[in-house]
Amino acid sequence: MRARDLAVEYETVGVDTDALAAARLMAEHKLPALLVVDEQGVPKAILPASQMIKILVPAYVVEDPALAAVVDERHADRLCQALVGRTVRDCLSKSVPAPPIAAPDDTALEVAAQMAQVRSPLVAVVDRDKSGARLLGVITASHLLERLLLVTS
Repeated sequence: MRARDLAVEYETVGVDTDALAAARLMAEHKLPALLVVDEQGVPKAILPASQMIKILVPAYVVEDPALAAVVDERHADRLCQALVGRTVRDCLSKSVPAPPIAAPDDTALEVAAQMAQVRSPLVAVVDRDKSGARLLGVITASHLLERLLLVTS
């Protein structure tokens, strides 16, 4: 199996996309992360759903999770208000690494190695030629597992 055969269409967002819209996209499609692309559609970052959740949780609760018990349900139900007025750029961690990128001819093992090395839930498959780079699709960890399990009978 080659990366081009494993790649599927996947939702992308730009760094200036509204954070609340990005969170809704994640939730509606049950995505483990969003691929953040530049103006030309080239992958620039991965925004994991766990990072979005971290933004919703007040800093004092992140520091001391026991404090979550004292927040009443009325306030807890409005956690997503923390995303209002923010962009995807605001939600990316300050030390966001470049997303793992596979070449179309990379093998399933090469893709799996990239995922494992950076602990990423997805790998972008990008075709690079003289005219630039073109996103072919994304391989998610769950999709890769599914395909590998099909050949393990």
